Amino acid sequence: MKYIGAHVSASGGVENAVANAQAIGANAFALFTKNQRQWVAKPLTESSIKKFKQALRHANIDPKHILPHDSYLINLGHPEQDGLEKSRAAFIDEMQRCEQLGLSLLNFHPGSHLRKISEQDCIAIIAESINLAHQQVPEVIAVIENTAGQGSNIGYRFEHLAEIIAQVEDKNRVGVCLDTCHTFSAGYDISSAAGCEQVFAEFAHVVGFEYLKGMHLNGSKTALGSRVDRHDCLRGGTIGTAVFEYIMQHAEFNDMPLILETIEPENWADEIRWLRSLAV
Repeated sequence: MKYIGAHVSASGGVENAVANAQAIGANAFALFTKNQRQWVAKPLTESSIKKFKQALRHANIDPKHILPHDSYLINLGHPEQDGLEKSRAAFIDEMQRCEQLGLSLLNFHPGSHLRKISEQDCIAIIAESINLAHQQVPEVIAVIENTAGQGSNIGYRFEHLAEIIAQVEDKNRVGVCLDTCHTFSAGYDISSAAGCEQVFAEFAHVVGFEYLKGMHLNGSKTALGSRVDRHDCLRGGTIGTAVFEYIMQHAEFNDMPLILETIEPENWADEIRWLRSLAV
């Protein structure tokens, strides 16, 4: 079965994200558990945690189909010690918030070398950051999101993801989220059924589908291999619709959160209905 939703607002309290997901017909969703553009936020209240869990039960949404996203400020591969320590502390806090809410996944952008260290050194720092977070917080899975390769970002090659995973000590607590926009912009041609077969076979060989914990479903405003991250609607932009048909019709993508981050939230309900219409 496919579990489809969007990255919904948690404004006013994380518990509000559940109603926002229900309003668009979602049976999965993503959220920020704190303000994504601030380093420090107030702790979650016991009341908010309780309301969140109650709302999930009433909505019949399984916590495993929720894919929280960490703060955009965090860089787990930061080449400078001060920035790295700040990022690691913030990431651990995000993991602890997931643990409090009963959520098992935390999605994050792997990090950036800022052109001050090599990609390999940055990958090693990212893996060490994950290991340190695992030591502090039990059970929550660190879900690495592939990137478009914009700027100095790591994660635009499947090999980057595999190398990070290889250096993580607890393989049961690391996974991957593939973003269709990022994948296409990084140079993987998923604009046709044949292209999807080739790209996902490569992912299976290099990384392994056992590590795929979720997907971000987005169109792209930029061309194949642009290395520029600009989302578009599912039926707009440069990718086309073949990849979404492929995902909805293949069992490898069952039982995981499939999350829209498309640019017109007012159309999310329609996009979710359209995706479901593609399923066989």
